[in-house]
Amino acid sequence: MSHKINFEFQEKAIKARDKKASLGKDIDLSSYRSEGSGSPLQIAPEDIAAEDKHRMLSAGVMLDDLSQRSGTFIQKDNTPIHHTASQEGIEVMATSEALKKYDWLEEYLWKAVQVDADKYTAHVELNNADGYFIRALPGKKSVFPVQACLYLAKSKLIQDVHNIIIAEEGSELHIITGCAVAKGREPGLHLGVSEFYIKKGAKVTFSMIHSWSPEVEVRPRTGAILEEDAQFMSNYVIMRPVHSLQSYPSARCAGKNATARFNSILVATPGSHIDTGSKVILEGEGSKTEVISRAITTGGTIIARGYIEGAKPDVKGHLECSGLILGDNGGIIHAIPELKGSIAGVDLSHEAAVGKIAEEEVEYLMARGLTREEATAAIVRGFLNVDIVGLPAELNAELKKAIEESEGELF
Repeated sequence: MSHKINFEFQEKAIKARDKKASLGKDIDLSSYRSEGSGSPLQIAPEDIAAEDKHRMLSAGVMLDDLSQRSGTFIQKDNTPIHHTASQEGIEVMATSEALKKYDWLEEYLWKAVQVDADKYTAHVELNNADGYFIRALPGKKSVFPVQACLYLAKSKLIQDVHNIIIAEEGSELHIITGCAVAKGREPGLHLGVSEFYIKKGAKVTFSMIHSWSPEVEVRPRTGAILEEDAQFMSNYVIMRPVHSLQSYPSARCAGKNATARFNSILVATPGSHIDTGSKVILEGEGSKTEVISRAITTGGTIIARGYIEGAKPDVKGHLECSGLILGDNGGIIHAIPELKGSIAGVDLSHEAAVGKIAEEEVEYLMARGLTREEATAAIVRGFLNVDIVGLPAELNAELKKAIEESEGELF
């Protein structure tokens, strides 16, 4: 990758690499293999193994029919293996290729996510991580979603990823990212940095579907910077087993009337530890945010965090976390909502609830002919309703399909 770091920067990153992560379980990076990214390849989707395509499909990535996609990117381990863009004004390529093509791109790196945030971000930088570059040119709107797949195939490997997403002024981007692993019980570590830059009047919807395995550790680091009248909607779904996930995406509403929304669907199966949340800083006058999470544990642990800070008058923010504990496997849900107002005129609120399915609801449905299992499933589906305000109908349908296909982990 063409991005270079000076000595002071490198020293800072090395120190960060040795710090413990700020949230949740720390990981010994030396217990995994590091492998540099190879030169980007261009493999046709039809030449990807059927088993790999099936695993990618479990994370919402469709490779057999690209007619409903404005672009596609695939990275296997640390090497981009495919990228295409099928719509004028929408760019999709490897980050390394974008850095060679655009001199100005260097100025964007590590502005939305700090390189010394923790040892995981430092590892991504020091290993020259590749990833995807997705950009909508000024005024251009993606007709269909752009899809990206980050695929971990090798056992005991650290997958380093650095993604850059830019929505230029007045543009619109819809992105679906699917993360998946090739082998069901093999250990691995995914380190993914994603930086979003949403310009004046632009809109980005970003839907991420994780389909990992019980032995994989996941450490995404995401940041977004929103200019005036910009909109950012992040939808996150994880319903399959993972050993541990630690994620705390942040959005800075820097411009006037900017809007950020985070929606999360979380399921922790036995043995899974999920520590996730969202952080929003409302710096622009009239900016607003909504952070919503639906959490279910069938025996695993979920820590659902949320933080909203109001720093300008007339900003609005709301946090909501609802959790269900199913079965008798000792699952835990810990909701941690935080609000901070630093000036008069802010309007911030939160609500959180953790409980179980009400027996009277189950009995009501059983009285109408459903079995107990069918009644429970119907209630859970309603709880995980993803009719998200502002989400295009096609994306909403794809999220629902992903949830339905993952129900086998619950029932």
